[in-house]
Amino acid sequence: MKPMRIAFVITGLSMGGAENQVITLADRLASLGNVVIVISMTGEQLVHSQHKDVRVESLYMARDPISFLRAYLRARALLRAFSPDVVHSHMVHANLFARLLRMTTPMGRLICTAHNSNEGGAVRMLAYRLTDPLADISTNVSDEAVQAFIRRGAVRSGRMITMYNGIDCARFRFSPEDRERLRGELGAGGDTQVLLAVGRFTEQKDYGNLLRAFARVCAACTDCVLWIVGTGDARTSLESTARTLGVAGRVRFLGLRHDVPSLMSAADIYVLSSAWEGMPLVIGEAMACERVVVATDAGGIREWLGDAGFVVPVRDSEALARGLHAALTLSSEEKRARGTAARRRVACWFSLDAAVARWLQVYRGPIFRPDRLPGKPVMDTNLEQGNE
Repeated sequence: MKPMRIAFVITGLSMGGAENQVITLADRLASLGNVVIVISMTGEQLVHSQHKDVRVESLYMARDPISFLRAYLRARALLRAFSPDVVHSHMVHANLFARLLRMTTPMGRLICTAHNSNEGGAVRMLAYRLTDPLADISTNVSDEAVQAFIRRGAVRSGRMITMYNGIDCARFRFSPEDRERLRGELGAGGDTQVLLAVGRFTEQKDYGNLLRAFARVCAACTDCVLWIVGTGDARTSLESTARTLGVAGRVRFLGLRHDVPSLMSAADIYVLSSAWEGMPLVIGEAMACERVVVATDAGGIREWLGDAGFVVPVRDSEALARGLHAALTLSSEEKRARGTAARRRVACWFSLDAAVARWLQVYRGPIFRPDRLPGKPVMDTNLEQGNE
């Protein structure tokens, strides 16, 4: 099949699930012989391509009209020179930016992907609605997120479909060697159970909820610690909260890390405490690493987990504490069984290869017939039989 010229436009390349997914998709598409460029609206880049042929360009856009105009003209020049078959934008600012670009820039096809059930207030939702005709189709990362956009008037029914993220199961897999090494480096003894959370320190991730739940758990479980990976301005406040709750000695703020798959292996329980989500990639990554997952009922969490983890209400530290306690008190055999089931679910339904195949269908397929778009993944029967 003839290679495609694919241009990704994204708000930025800081550390986050959407950013990692875009770069991972770009790398895999390039490895299949497609020509790929990634255009980042901002200059910050913490996520880097691993494929030598993926071209990354930054617009260095700031929040002022002159900077916007310069970025717009540069993006237009880049796209005209690249001549893409498909422009695929990601996240709210890039989606709106790409739609405005289409008014003056030839694009064979424009796909706009949201990564959350909540991408802003009424003004942003109105902007989505007004610019919707400029996109061929919009997608979101879970059924719940799609319905949230429709309810809020951002898109009409049929103009946004579910396209699940894909997990690189070769990269995210349990490693006994990494587990032993990192637990030694971070001071987690053999009997210590490690809870792991990964994500930026934002209101969305609701780490205050997690710390309050962890404080409750500590009263009953004396052999557990909490590791939090992430950055953000709220770190100082969260450290103060941990001290106030009396758990500072059992919480480690690990900052920005580039060894998340290894940290997943070192942990026993993965916990997500978010107030809202789309379809958080990190849940699938933890499942691929065979971790027991405890998560709030935010966005498409249930679509990820099925019966493979514990789901509790959002913004409810007591319920989150009960879920964590239930996970911590599972026997070793029960943990292994849940972990095995979690990886098999990801490998069967949410693998990166399956996601790339679905995206290529959308890039090439009958875009104005949502009923014919791939949307939901089809189970790979070879994977279900264990042939990963």
